[in-house]
Amino acid sequence: MLTWNVTYHCKPGKREEFFKAISALGVRAHSNSEAGNVNYFFDAQDPDALLLVETWTEPALQQAHCQTEIFARLQALKTEFCENVTIDKFGD
Repeated sequence: MLTWNVTYHCKPGKREEFFKAISALGVRAHSNSEAGNVNYFFDAQDPDALLLVETWTEPALQQAHCQTEIFARLQALKTEFCENVTIDKFGD
């Protein structure tokens, strides 16, 4: 198992708009249709952070996910709404 905690540090006041944009894009639904699981959680202490927790059954499946068109479209949204992103990796 491979788990990534991805924290999107949004531009001030942009978290809600970013979440709506990735929801409209269908990021979660698309990722959930792949082998693995994606869940989104709002950071309880920072109003400008959005935490994404991804758990994959194997690293190769996560790497394949990163090659999808929807993943590329998410990168464009990150540029528009986020100042930076931090990733904590656990597992394989």
